[in-house]
Amino acid sequence: MNIRVALNNANEILKKNNIKTHKLDSEVLMCKAVKKDRSFLILNSSNELMEKDLKKYDGLIKKRSKGEPIAYLVGKKDFWKYQFDIKKDVLVPRPETELIVEEVLKLTKNKSKLNILDIGVGSGCLLLSILKEKKEFNGTGIDISKKCIELTKINSSKLGLNNRVKLFKTDVDNFAYGKYDLIISNPPYINKLGLKNLEKDIVSFEPILALNGGLDGISEIRKVIKKSSELIKLNGKLILEIAFDQRDKVSKLLKSKGFYINKVLKDFSNFDRCIVSTKI
Repeated sequence: MNIRVALNNANEILKKNNIKTHKLDSEVLMCKAVKKDRSFLILNSSNELMEKDLKKYDGLIKKRSKGEPIAYLVGKKDFWKYQFDIKKDVLVPRPETELIVEEVLKLTKNKSKLNILDIGVGSGCLLLSILKEKKEFNGTGIDISKKCIELTKINSSKLGLNNRVKLFKTDVDNFAYGKYDLIISNPPYINKLGLKNLEKDIVSFEPILALNGGLDGISEIRKVIKKSSELIKLNGKLILEIAFDQRDKVSKLLKSKGFYINKVLKDFSNFDRCIVSTKI
């Protein structure tokens, strides 16, 4: 079977299984199977596939048709300007989370030598993207997941940031190291009952620990705000990612812990997505 026929067959399988990005995914997974880029597929579409590559490709398409995220299947995800290793049991980075990177760079345009804390560091995409852009910043990342800490170490090493990053496996409640100019966090914020309404490739494969915000959706946010109020310097900034309907509740929590609300950032769908605040 040649590349063109295999791609067409895979595209149909994914389409029938309601995979929205069926055409793109079939190509990305072919690249993974044959270890080539997409331009190779275009220029060599009539090439016959080796049996081992076709078998590998069929296996990847089968997994994707069941909803397994493409990032887990290829082991990579682009975020901001960089590519990050991604593994199962670690949340897949979302484009909307890049809003935090963008906002941090605006706020710190003329700043140097700041200390940043990322609460719930995950794959490291947020913290490491900022550190790559700001050469004089130092970062600390914490996460309750050992796999997240290990993956962030890998990504930190690949980006050449080991000398500016400290990582701790800990629950936010038990962390009491240092004082920070800036704290960022994309905490779990989906309420427990809402988890079942997520798309199958999220709820069936991504870590529930990184999604579950408790019965009211803000139990983890509450912890992050409380601990941030203790760890942040006066006039330091706290930037939180939130759900589209949490602005008022989270703003109230922030104000109760001595934070002034600077602004609320909207995502690509015009939903509230991040709250920027200052410790006063």
